[in-house]
Amino acid sequence: MQLELPTEPVTLTVEQLQELNGKLSRMRHDINNALTVIIGTTEIIKHKPEAAQRLLEGLAQQPGRITDSMKTFCTDFEQVMGIKRR
Repeated sequence: MQLELPTEPVTLTVEQLQELNGKLSRMRHDINNALTVIIGTTEIIKHKPEAAQRLLEGLAQQPGRITDSMKTFCTDFEQVMGIKRR
């Protein structure tokens, strides 16, 4: 997939920058939460292997949550910056 970048400099208002920074902060928060679940769940499974089956579903959901969060931010970032995908 190719990106079509703007041909002119991109200028952001303070409000746009604040909004983009807020979205970046939410993405970091979402990813950190998912990683915390992954780490916590693996620690529980190490100490209580009998709990693995019950915990695997929640563990398996975390990579998708990370991917969704990154995709949402990237889409918003590209829109604000005038980047188009072809």
